[in-house]
Amino acid sequence: MPPARGLDGQEPAPPRMGMRDIEPVSEEAPDTIETGKRLIRLSDDRGASLTDRIAARFYRLTWRTPLHALRLKGRFPLKLLGVPEDPIPGDPAAGKALRAGHFLFRGLKQPTARLDFGNMPVPPAFADYIHSFAWLRDLAAAGTRQDVAPIAEALQRRWLDAHDELISEPAWRPDNAGWRILFWLAYAPALLGSDDIVHRSRTLNAVARTARHLDRTADSARAGVPQLVAWAGVVAAGLALPGGEPRRAFGEAGLRNALLTCFYADGGTISRAPAMQADAIAILSMLSRVYALRRIETPAWINETLAVAVPALTGLMHGDGGLGSWQGSGATSPEKVQAVIAASGVRSRPLRQARDWGYQRLTAGRALLQVDAAPPPIARATDAGCASTLAIEFSDGPHRIIVNCGGAALAGALIPGELARGLRTTAAHSTLTLDDQNSTAILPDGTLGKGVTEVEVERREIEGGSRIEVSHDGYVKRHGFLHRRLLILASSGHELRGEDMLLPKGRKRRTDGLPFAIRFHLGPDVEPSMTADGQAVLLRLSGGALWQLRCAGASVRIDDSLWVDGEGRPTPAYQIELSGTVPAGGASVGWLLRMIG
Repeated sequence: MPPARGLDGQEPAPPRMGMRDIEPVSEEAPDTIETGKRLIRLSDDRGASLTDRIAARFYRLTWRTPLHALRLKGRFPLKLLGVPEDPIPGDPAAGKALRAGHFLFRGLKQPTARLDFGNMPVPPAFADYIHSFAWLRDLAAAGTRQDVAPIAEALQRRWLDAHDELISEPAWRPDNAGWRILFWLAYAPALLGSDDIVHRSRTLNAVARTARHLDRTADSARAGVPQLVAWAGVVAAGLALPGGEPRRAFGEAGLRNALLTCFYADGGTISRAPAMQADAIAILSMLSRVYALRRIETPAWINETLAVAVPALTGLMHGDGGLGSWQGSGATSPEKVQAVIAASGVRSRPLRQARDWGYQRLTAGRALLQVDAAPPPIARATDAGCASTLAIEFSDGPHRIIVNCGGAALAGALIPGELARGLRTTAAHSTLTLDDQNSTAILPDGTLGKGVTEVEVERREIEGGSRIEVSHDGYVKRHGFLHRRLLILASSGHELRGEDMLLPKGRKRRTDGLPFAIRFHLGPDVEPSMTADGQAVLLRLSGGALWQLRCAGASVRIDDSLWVDGEGRPTPAYQIELSGTVPAGGASVGWLLRMIG
């Protein structure tokens, strides 16, 4: 992949900003519902080809050449033009661990004293946490600047010793480099506060070298949030370093293009993952603070993006304030969600219908229903895409009753790789599986393969509640059946009616029966028990409320499951499985979830 044009190249024309016609969903604005929609997965959606992967690998190897090292040389900055605020608080527990001599990441500890920064024996996500310097935020949350500055400076020295001159992945991967600039700028007082003039100069030079690296590599980052943060790093350096106006103009053009490829028109990211959505909002919020330090108005197109991205994020909030478990994300905590929203400065109602991002939100009383009503994300946008089409999550106030397992993107700490792969399957989500197969294939290399190509959605308000009917074609070519799911949420919020149908479609005709299973994974605080007739399950919530799930047309059983929180910690839980066999003519299973006490 060729490098992006640098500051000495021709400045690209400003891209067309596709979101300028989108109105933010304000507190007063009506949230209209589009009754019918068909979402189509791109026909050329596939992972990078072997040729692309070889070219990308070769390009990354060129970073180690004298030519690339020569490109990183330039004017030696003497100061920063200001220090931006980090609008998002860190994790005090992780910061206290650092003060005690350990990196703490998703439950894993790594002693800092014995850590070889050039060859770290930690999972990839843990390594990214270290290389991105995200730990500076956590360290700052654990004490005053005087307390934490010596620790930050000592760790940065060791990182620079290992990586300042050796340009390689993952340390210099564009997304890690972009995050690093944002965090180095925000916590510059802790890194530059000592009387060591040599270290101060070395740090400033490292910021400039990283910016020059991103000038040429930001466009090679994976589309979506990785490319977004890489270009944000370019813009931030252009704003914070003296003489940075040409870089700022170049970076803003690249950032506008990155926004167009990162977000759908309704504000959702192309990865369809809530955790990545929160990261994207955090990046733009941090960048806005860099504009503020220069007393420069944040470009309107950044504010417009935030105005649609925040409602999309809050559309996946449950009654407890945390996010749903979708597309590999764990259930992000309410505190983290609120911190990101507050940093954005955007106030709006949650988006009820993300027409392109593909999530539907239905509310009534204390009840909240989320539905995955879109094909899986494009293969090039994620490493943890899930075969979750038509899955649901349902909560009663602060209590999550039906969930997805979640956490596939949090592999490497408390979640081994094999388990993470299992968490991506259809069976790990609250929906139907046919013949114990995924609705969209998960290939051996981890990319998403064939399966769901079209999802049809019909939603409307009816007397006494809300009705949504969705279908996908993931099993049509393999087995000759369309999966259709009908959901009706009563206006009281005390009843959710559902029907899962397998309808014959396509050329393939089955004569033998195929096994199916409809799974409802339960929240970690839900205690299930079978009724005497064996056709229903009582669900007792931790707050004392009692719900019942009853079905017709399938056998019912309770089985073990697990649920992954936002920190990647698996928690034992239960699931309800409705199973049976579908004949050639199709099958229908009706079920009713209602509050009984």
